[in-house]
Amino acid sequence: MRTPGTRTGTPGAPAELRFVADPPLETDVVEGLTALWADVVNADGAVGFVPPVTRDDVRPEVLRYLDAMGEGRVRLVAGFDADGAVAATAFLTLNSHRLMRHWVWLYTVMVHPSLQGTGAGRRLMAAAADTARGIEGVSGVRLTLRGGRGLERFYASCGYAEVGRVPDAIKVADGEFRDDVTMWLALR
Repeated sequence: MRTPGTRTGTPGAPAELRFVADPPLETDVVEGLTALWADVVNADGAVGFVPPVTRDDVRPEVLRYLDAMGEGRVRLVAGFDADGAVAATAFLTLNSHRLMRHWVWLYTVMVHPSLQGTGAGRRLMAAAADTARGIEGVSGVRLTLRGGRGLERFYASCGYAEVGRVPDAIKVADGEFRDDVTMWLALR
């Protein structure tokens, strides 16, 4: 198996990924997730950090997800490349409020930078929606994103509709703000 965080292939070529909901959280998967998160942030991906970061910087967030997964509050959808390395992820978070259990949050959607433009992102979003459909009683998926990056167009192409926007709610640097955009996918 290749070292987590290294990728080969041609940008724009179709990405051959195998998507798995709730994969076993073996060491190589956890380390691969950590490496992927750092690689995505350092390629200027909008996933909770601003670059530069190290794997040690993102590891506490990975551990928070692992704890929530162990408690049954979060589901992981992971895309594995031909060598079995983690190349894409999305987290579905269940709602605990009794009036909101019919929808889930989608967080930390990541595709390795070397796979950008290959269709891997759309395939990841389809796998996440399929996983959400398999959760009893769930009829929608909600996500938020950092505005100003064109992500709205990508998610719209995956069937999501913009349903809200809070101007300048995300501070990425002193004097530099982005909108917090909410999008919704109806699963019915």
